[in-house]
Amino acid sequence: MRFFPLLLGLLGCATIGFGQGLPSGETKATKPPKRITILPVPVLFYQQETGAGYGLGGLLSGRLGDDTLTRASNARVQFWTTQKSQSLLQFVHTIYSPGEKYYLNGEISAYKNRLYYFGTGNNAPQVQTSNRSFLDFQLFIINQRFQKSIARNQFLGLQYRLSRVYNLNPEQGRVDDNGDAIQSQTNYFLQDPRVDQRQRGNFSLSGIGPVYTLDSRDVALAATKGNLLDLQVLFNGGFVGSDYNFVRYQIDARHFQTIFNSKTVLALQFLGQFHSGDVPWYGLAGIGANLGGTLYDNANVMRGIYEQRFRDRQLVSAQAELRQHLFWRIDGAAFVGAGQVGYNLSDYTFNGIHAAGGFGARFNFIRRDRVNLRFDYAFGTDPGFYFAIGEAF
Repeated sequence: MRFFPLLLGLLGCATIGFGQGLPSGETKATKPPKRITILPVPVLFYQQETGAGYGLGGLLSGRLGDDTLTRASNARVQFWTTQKSQSLLQFVHTIYSPGEKYYLNGEISAYKNRLYYFGTGNNAPQVQTSNRSFLDFQLFIINQRFQKSIARNQFLGLQYRLSRVYNLNPEQGRVDDNGDAIQSQTNYFLQDPRVDQRQRGNFSLSGIGPVYTLDSRDVALAATKGNLLDLQVLFNGGFVGSDYNFVRYQIDARHFQTIFNSKTVLALQFLGQFHSGDVPWYGLAGIGANLGGTLYDNANVMRGIYEQRFRDRQLVSAQAELRQHLFWRIDGAAFVGAGQVGYNLSDYTFNGIHAAGGFGARFNFIRRDRVNLRFDYAFGTDPGFYFAIGEAF
């Protein structure tokens, strides 16, 4: 059983992306600009492999300029540490220039990680619990987008991403269901045939490429209507300091609409990430992405599956969520997701599809901006509870 952070989720979802909308009946022309606000936030969470975590974060939010058409910009910083010495120092920002002529979004993060490593590939017998091993490593990330408005709700620009993986330490043995080491077995990270000796040392992934976004959502954190289409190509190579040469293609498509009545919302997402070239283990696409971050546009992908449990060169996933207003500020939700990874798309099979789903409750504590406190229980290969602010996608 895994318990994901409540207040860490608040920070992870605080960044407002494209399409931050207005409540029904209020127009951009009449809405007064907000003043800059600063909010300190404590960070508390628990995970089996790290123990309890605690820290502090802060959120800065407001508009640049006096025009009422520009959406709010924001920046956040957080630091946390755990009982077993893991840590994160992170700065994330979302900036709209006056008149929304330009959009900047990015992060700078420094992690000291401890995660379970299950292996590579989609085949469940090969990527199973018996392979589960502790993998400690440090990670430094810089991700920055710079996009220019080219039409209403459309932005085009460049993205740069650097991921530095270093100080890898695959702890001796494997891990049982209680999180205890089985010393008699070799850590699977040292035996995975897809991970050569070069990948077990320090390396950098550095890439640059174009990014296009079409966003007509009414509200980014809890959309009730509209669409998002985000297209990226990232060229990783020695010309920008990468130790590996490969290309990443990503498509993120989301649709939101009311059905039956205005109190019922259907949310859909399709996510595809595809690679060509020489991709190391950390650069592979993965099913199970619930810790947030800019890699998948801050979405939670397939709650109920451990972070990157199934990883390979090509990823296709889809998820649907039905959100129903119940009474007062309380909403309910039911969700389901399916996905598959493979070395090539031709390797995909019907029996290879991984599924997850669940249900949850929402408390709308800021009605004006539709900001929800989210509490989910998800089932799949790794059932658990999820606490966060804002919807999963």
